Amino acid sequence: MESRAKLFGHPIHPMLIVFPLGLLAMSLIFDLIQLGTHGGDWSHVAFYMIGAGVIGGLVAAVFGLIDYTGIPTGTRAKHIAQLHGIGNVVVVLLFAASWYLRLPDSAYPSGLAILLSIIGVLLALFTGWLGGELVDRLGIGVASDANPDAPSSLKAR
Repeated sequence: MESRAKLFGHPIHPMLIVFPLGLLAMSLIFDLIQLGTHGGDWSHVAFYMIGAGVIGGLVAAVFGLIDYTGIPTGTRAKHIAQLHGIGNVVVVLLFAASWYLRLPDSAYPSGLAILLSIIGVLLALFTGWLGGELVDRLGIGVASDANPDAPSSLKAR
């Protein structure tokens, strides 16, 4: 199945996800630099990156949901897409909570705010792999001859 939401012939969802993933992952790296150097405005910048990443994630989710509606029911692809989508909603919620916890002083986030970011990045790695499985293995959103019940890429072919 091909994507239901396209721009100039290309699926929109995969175009958009790079922004929130990059912003949210880099926000954690900036927090870790702040912790390691004990100075600078790294975590303050991370605060704004998280805000932009959460907004970008919500925009990307709209186009992911549009594509999700085109996946045949009862297929392996539909199940993976559900895990991918729900997991990414949790990622956005974790980072939104991290952002909220930073509101009193964005330059010095609490340990809980950083922990939520760490969990969010780890979960995003898994949900990103699921998205890759949907596109690269099953052809969802990019191939008219997609195989929504292809076996996992982790199994021997």
